[in-house]
Amino acid sequence: MTGATLPDPQARLIAVELDHTIGSAPPDIEHERTVAIADLIEDNLFRPVGVAEGPYRLRLSTDAGRLVFEIASTENTPLVTHILSLAPLRRVMRDYFVICDSYYEAMRSATPSQIEAIDMGRRGIHNDGSQTLRERLAGKIEVDLDTARRLFTLIGVLQRRN
Repeated sequence: MTGATLPDPQARLIAVELDHTIGSAPPDIEHERTVAIADLIEDNLFRPVGVAEGPYRLRLSTDAGRLVFEIASTENTPLVTHILSLAPLRRVMRDYFVICDSYYEAMRSATPSQIEAIDMGRRGIHNDGSQTLRERLAGKIEVDLDTARRLFTLIGVLQRRN
């Protein structure tokens, strides 16, 4: 979150956990998860609507085709749980997985210009998914675009594990 104003130290995540009962993902996906969580913790805007001041802990999981946001206080006291249908994200998530697979394959054998072209497409689809996620969270959790991008990456990791 760059800009002239400092972020609200209360409207942020201090911990993010993914449901680990699903299993592990390939190393490149696990690397994305690690980076996304570290980046998310370092710089985020996360403000659940109608919930006591933060900062917050977040546990992300999936259950029967739904995305579960379990939000807790710094002391791990449950505050609110939001459950969202994954249906609006399925198409963009599927497209994102296809282009990510192409990107990882290209990293092994393609020219730099081919890799750059695939990466531009990957970022575009990632932005579409992030915007869809922001729209789905509207009225429930306020997030900025960078936070939504990192959350979208983590949702992708959860979906890849399923």
